[in-house]
Order: sequence, then structure tokens, then C-alpha cells
Amino acid sequence: MAAVRDNPDKQRFEMDTEAGVAVALYRRDGDVYRIYHSEVPRALEGRGLGSQLMAGVLDIVRAGGGKVTPLCGFVRHYFREHPDQGDLLA
Repeated sequence: MAAVRDNPDKQRFEMDTEAGVAVALYRRDGDVYRIYHSEVPRALEGRGLGSQLMAGVLDIVRAGGGKVTPLCGFVRHYFREHPDQGDLLA
């Protein structure tokens, strides 16, 4: 799995791929990340990279004691598919 990093200057999580950078854009309010958009390079859609990105994002959020408000449809879907991550919902 590719490494996910937080880029607070751009308010986004990033993951390098062979076709560019996958991102999850957020607005942060204290320890709550309001993720409002996620995107993987179009050439790689449907390969599970969005899920890899979200798994890495949630690892970072959990390690920092944060929570997530999923405003993006994909992020809401990810939480529905992974109820074990529900403790991270704000």
C-alpha cells in the first residue's frame, strides 16, 4: 500500500500513484477533519486506490486523536463499508 501523508499547507491528504497524486481535501476544525472531496487519477479509477487512500487517512487521523466528518460521498460510502472505523466519526 502506498504511503499517505498529510499536507496541512494545502489542507489535503496525499498519496502518490503511478498516474499522479490521489487526494482527500479537508477543512480542519480543531481535531475534526471535514473531508469534502476525494479524488484519484482518472486513469486509475476502479482499482481500489480510493479505499487505500482512506485507510491511510484514517490511520493518520486515529494516530493524532482526531475525528472525521465525511462530507464527500465516497468518504461516507467508505465509512458505511467499514463500520469498524465508526469510532472516528465526529
